[in-house]
Amino acid sequence: MKSLFDRGPSLLTRLVLALICAATVMFLDHRLNTMQPVRSFLSTLVAPVQYLAVLPEEVLDRLVYLSTTRTTLREENKALKQELQELQMAVQRLNFLENENDRLRQLLDSEVRETSRRMAAEVVAVATDPFSHQVVINKGSANGVYEGQPVLDNRGIVGQILSVGRGTARVLLISDQSHAISLRAERNDIRVLARGTGDLQRLELLFIPHSSELEVGDKLMSSGLGGVFPEGYPVAEIIEFDRDERLQYARVVAQPFAQLDRIRTVLLLWPSSATEQPVYDEKEGADNVD
Repeated sequence: MKSLFDRGPSLLTRLVLALICAATVMFLDHRLNTMQPVRSFLSTLVAPVQYLAVLPEEVLDRLVYLSTTRTTLREENKALKQELQELQMAVQRLNFLENENDRLRQLLDSEVRETSRRMAAEVVAVATDPFSHQVVINKGSANGVYEGQPVLDNRGIVGQILSVGRGTARVLLISDQSHAISLRAERNDIRVLARGTGDLQRLELLFIPHSSELEVGDKLMSSGLGGVFPEGYPVAEIIEFDRDERLQYARVVAQPFAQLDRIRTVLLLWPSSATEQPVYDEKEGADNVD
């Protein structure tokens, strides 16, 4: 008894016919574009299926993006709040030290120095030139900012105002190679000159004799010389001291206290000798004047 599958053309014949049909359809589609309506119809037919297939992935990607954005915003907000608290603590510490200094000067019958006026500002941009260490803050001439004005953060001196616009100002950091600042050692009052090296973490002390009493770990404060930076603000700490006699002077490197690579909020100072006056926003008020 013959099987039903043995009836009809052979498998080879069927394969040849299928190949001929496929070649004919491909030729007609290539030359006459006869299959375009069929493709359009099939594309329209399967489009909803494709959309439903990728919908879960798109929804998941969107949720991940929103979650990541919110997390980033929360972290930035938390960091800004913490930095603001540190700045407020630094201001309180400065107020305490100034009050204590006033009492000591009164005991010594010495002239009491006037306190500096202060204003907080935020960093809004960083200079794109890799060889220039500058940042832009959101305070300008409208707020009483002036060229040469000292700028600090919650750890120490950051730099000084280089140029001023109406609503912004450019700050030259102490690490810039063109910047120099007069300092004194907190331990023994030795005066030195520090220059930027182009490295945010290193300052170079100039013209230090090999017999100097400076040591690694000495803290360097602003000396008040030069009339730019008030006296007594922290600047850097000596981290290297090379007394190589083959060099004309000792090679001394100090690390700034200010975190120059991550500053977001800074403090502007108006020394008592400044002719300009700070112009505070309404929300800042007179609380910034000590």
